[in-house]
Amino acid sequence: MRLNLKIWRQAGPGAAGRLEDYTASDVSSDMSFLEMLDVVNDSLVRQGKDAIAFDSDCREGICGMCSLVINGVPHGPDRGTTVCQLHLRRFKEGDTITVEPWRARAFPVIKDLVVDRSAFDRIIIAGGYVSVNCGGAPDGNAILIPKEISETAMDSAACIGCGACVAACKNASAHLFMSAKISHLSLLPQGQVERYRRVVAMIEQADADGFGSCSNEGECEAVCPKEISISNIARMTREYVRAMLVAGK
Repeated sequence: MRLNLKIWRQAGPGAAGRLEDYTASDVSSDMSFLEMLDVVNDSLVRQGKDAIAFDSDCREGICGMCSLVINGVPHGPDRGTTVCQLHLRRFKEGDTITVEPWRARAFPVIKDLVVDRSAFDRIIIAGGYVSVNCGGAPDGNAILIPKEISETAMDSAACIGCGACVAACKNASAHLFMSAKISHLSLLPQGQVERYRRVVAMIEQADADGFGSCSNEGECEAVCPKEISISNIARMTREYVRAMLVAGK
């Protein structure tokens, strides 16, 4: 199988970037997209050229490190998957594929396809945790939680923080990411003590890092590899209004 690639190359954060043409020759349709990039890099290294920098870790759709925009779609054309789960059988012989990094003010390019997503870390540090000292871990059945609530919380907790929602949004909003974390903790009893402080702190940090606002168009949900629902954004908005008006935060 032969594929034509247009890949974003950028030497560093302050350098000008550009799309460069590459060819992936004799690759198998059973390969993942990242395995294909490995083959291209092997060829570049053998030629004494600089390999294409891209992020990856688990390559099992768990960690969210494989942050690539494939033909204009974060994580590529397959719904509910990460780039590492995208296989070449999704493309045809001779296809031209454009590969770019996440594009957002809050995610500056480090090199080529690698971006700095530490802005997400700062949002979590601002409030995406439970800090109440509860002693040792209690028995799993010690705190009774309705099944509907626990399942909704766990659906939100499935977010892997990859940033595809930001890359897809025309405003580069982090609302889906934030709302998943806020929903997860606000629904469970362990998160109630810091409930109002949490939502205000996380939203203020997102604003400080340059993420945009939500215009409720749903691109984030469409590209999310874990299919996090935008209903979380509505819940986050309610939490924020309650914190600002009812609790006076």
